[in-house]
Amino acid sequence: MIPIQLTLEGLYSYQERQKIDFENLTEAGLFGIFGSVGSGKSSILEAISFALYGETERLNKQDKRAYNMMNLKSNKSFIEFDFLNYENKKFRAKREFKRNSKNFTDVKTPTVTFYESVNENWVPLDHTNAEKIIGLSYANFKRTIIIPQGQFKEFLELGATDRTNMMKDIFGLQRFDLQNNASLLHNKNKSELDQLEGQLKGFEEVNEEQISEQNDILKEAQQKFDEVKIQFKNTENKYQQLKNLKTDFELLKQKESDFEKLSAQKKEIDELEIKTDVFDKLFRAFTPLISEKNKLEKEIAEQLKSKERHLKILKETEIQSENIKNKLSVVQPKYEALNQTKNQENDLALILQMLKFSEEIVELRKRTENGSSKVKEVEEHQNSVQETINALSEKAENLKSQKLDSSLLLHVGNWFSDKKKLEEILLNQTTKIEAKKTEINAISNELKALEINEETYKNQFQTQIEELENLSKKLSEKRSHFEVQQKLAHFANDLHDGETCPLCGSLEHPEIVKFEDVNFELNEILRQTKETDIQKEKLQKQFLEIEKILDRKKIFQEQLKSEEIIVQEINKNIEEHHQNFHWNNFHAENEKEFQEKRNQSFEIEKQIEELNTKISSEQKNMTTLRDNLNQDNKALEKFRLDEAKKEEQIKANEANLKTLKWTEYKERKITEIDEAYQNLSQSNLETEQNYLQLSKENGIIVPQLAERKTIVDQLINRIQDLENEALENKNSINKTLSEHQFGSLEEIQEIILQDIDVENVRTKIQNFKIQFETLKNSIFELRHKLNDFSFDEEEFSAIENQFKNLENEQKIANNSVVKISSEIERLQNEFKKKENLLKDLVKLQKRDENLKIMKNLFNRAGFVEYVSSIYLRQLCDHANVRFHRMTRNQLSLQLNESNDFEIIDYLNEGRSRSVKTLSGGQAFQVSLSLALALAESVQTNAKAERNFFFIDEGFGTQDSESVNVVFETLMNLQKENRIVGIISHVEELKEKIPVSLTIVKDEEKGSLIQIV
Repeated sequence: MIPIQLTLEGLYSYQERQKIDFENLTEAGLFGIFGSVGSGKSSILEAISFALYGETERLNKQDKRAYNMMNLKSNKSFIEFDFLNYENKKFRAKREFKRNSKNFTDVKTPTVTFYESVNENWVPLDHTNAEKIIGLSYANFKRTIIIPQGQFKEFLELGATDRTNMMKDIFGLQRFDLQNNASLLHNKNKSELDQLEGQLKGFEEVNEEQISEQNDILKEAQQKFDEVKIQFKNTENKYQQLKNLKTDFELLKQKESDFEKLSAQKKEIDELEIKTDVFDKLFRAFTPLISEKNKLEKEIAEQLKSKERHLKILKETEIQSENIKNKLSVVQPKYEALNQTKNQENDLALILQMLKFSEEIVELRKRTENGSSKVKEVEEHQNSVQETINALSEKAENLKSQKLDSSLLLHVGNWFSDKKKLEEILLNQTTKIEAKKTEINAISNELKALEINEETYKNQFQTQIEELENLSKKLSEKRSHFEVQQKLAHFANDLHDGETCPLCGSLEHPEIVKFEDVNFELNEILRQTKETDIQKEKLQKQFLEIEKILDRKKIFQEQLKSEEIIVQEINKNIEEHHQNFHWNNFHAENEKEFQEKRNQSFEIEKQIEELNTKISSEQKNMTTLRDNLNQDNKALEKFRLDEAKKEEQIKANEANLKTLKWTEYKERKITEIDEAYQNLSQSNLETEQNYLQLSKENGIIVPQLAERKTIVDQLINRIQDLENEALENKNSINKTLSEHQFGSLEEIQEIILQDIDVENVRTKIQNFKIQFETLKNSIFELRHKLNDFSFDEEEFSAIENQFKNLENEQKIANNSVVKISSEIERLQNEFKKKENLLKDLVKLQKRDENLKIMKNLFNRAGFVEYVSSIYLRQLCDHANVRFHRMTRNQLSLQLNESNDFEIIDYLNEGRSRSVKTLSGGQAFQVSLSLALALAESVQTNAKAERNFFFIDEGFGTQDSESVNVVFETLMNLQKENRIVGIISHVEELKEKIPVSLTIVKDEEKGSLIQIV
């Protein structure tokens, strides 16, 4: 997985939305994320894990995770993470959750959506399974890609079972777990075998003899069926003729009965036809006229009512119009004099404003006098402060000439500090070299005690082992010979006349071979073989022990050589450091003199700082006084300007007076003028509002009055028109009554009210006529057809009984043939099934034997554990490449017989010890080596071009030298096409990494991300 971009907002200490572009960081191969403790560095990894898996290392679901993850100043949290998976496909994971606006502690369940980039468009996926996309579970994701804070040693300290399960998940070792498959196949095969044997029990009576016997019975049944079939055919023809004749005579009788009933209904139908014709004729002629008459009468009544109502409204409107005209005549004179009274109102307003300005001018003159005296006091204080500042500045300048240059003191101090560090490093390195030499001498003494030649010991051991191998081979051949002889002796002793020989099968045994007892010889060979194996094992152990000792010696020699080179470099650095001392004021060998001068300079600098502090304080006072003085002067100037403006305004207002004079009101009180102004203003307002309101009402009532008169005139005209139309309708009705020879309209209405459905009645009459004529013609045809025939019931009954008997006999014969044919077909199919089942039985029995062997082979998870141990040993070998480099070949990682990690300590004779005995720094080094090897294996397994690895903390446990080694290891990963991200607060590491992010925590805005 390669990160592309991360956006987060409202998460932990990230209040505002922050975005990280990982593409610029990953291009460098190695990048860092730095910041102080608690700034929010680890929250970036938490955000990535939560976006992908909905899980975090700090919190689980029971910890009210959504609430505790959300920033307390935010109402929503947002995470959006873009990344490439192992197939180089681009995906996006987005999670968002909001706070309940009514309940601060209630945070809603996060919504999550996964997208895939298709043709530069984000297409939503139908699942949110990150494991399916990345190929790692959450547990293995935080062991191989993003390792959270405090979890770096987890893989190292996992138990054997947990570690096997992890290897199983990461490398897909479940494909080697064939126990269940083999067991399922064996059980399935056994079940099929049992079912097959059960099925075969149902075919025991199926054979070829039974099928032949059923064929003979079928021939006899078929012959009998053919004879009965011929007799049935002859009888069937005669029976069918008599049956048809009987049907015709019965049909004729039924139709004659139906015709007699229809003839009785004919008179009633004819009367109904006449009545319907009269109704239809009158309905068509009078219905429109009667409808028109009723409509006109109804509308005339409605129009008369409307006329009365509108006459009443017209009268009320005329009264209302007269009232408005009377009120207008009263208000009109006051409104016409309104311009003059408004001028008086405006003049009073101006005079009122002029009186207020006069009072304000008096107040401004008093404030100006007070301010002038205060300005004089501030100016005197300002001069005193300036004198103090000048005295302090002069004293500070005198002290500066006595102080040494700060940069000079810094450089010289750094030189002495570096010198001290180099001397300490040289001493430590010399101690290490002596320790290495002691170790090498101890190993050499150990080899002398074993009395071996380092150059020829391998050939000597090989020769001894080959001799023992040849001896074992000879003993094995002898043992086989004696075991065959012992077995033959056993067979010979068990042979008896009449019993089969297990070797040749003969029942007669004339000369049985006699064999000697070889048990003693066999036991002796077994004892010699055991002794030979013990000697071989002892030799191999001794050889391995010598190999380990020589390996330790070689490692210590290499370490000694490396340490001596380092000593040479340190001496060279010390010499170069002495050459860099170029300050004439000091001596390279007299650091005490330098310290005394530096302390004197520091004391002078302290005095200068105190003086500068006093000067700064006085300058602040000076600035405050100056600011106050400026403000006071500005205030005085403002007072004078305001006074002049108000006097100008009084003159302007006096010029604008139209009816009143300022001299008459100059000495009067403001309250008196204000009361007169308010009364006049209220009177003018009421006059204007009343006049405008009455004018508006008059403008509305005049058109309404005209409209009411028009409506009444229209109603009178409409009533006259309707009465004329009613007269014409009456004349039309009388004319139609005369044409149809009726005396009154009531007779017509009585006939129309009968409610006859003309269409249905005429359809009924037509159907009756058709049925009557059809039945009449049908009777005539049947009588003509049966004129020359007669029907005998007894003859028909006799033929019918004969037909039924033969029909039954034919059916019985046919059923017998069908039944026997079906049985033969069944037997033939069953026989074929039996043959196929026997073939399948042989296959399943053979398969059962093979599956038993496979089931025993894959029993339990032994095979998976075996494969897992191979992967672990390979992983251990890959990790040791970097671990040896980090520890300078002092430590090595290996797997013991229980598949648990342990440490080989070459400083202690190459003995093994638990990984739990490692220091914090050593544990970090081996954990980093393992994690890199594991991630490298995952990358190879996933066939990814590049892969990503994130480390959170751990560098704080390393000294400066170890940090350099670890950093060199991480830099080499760039050559292996790997990307490593580091989270740390170690400043020394930050200086070494070219590209990094810095997390800064702001009290107002929360955590902010800065690119360095």
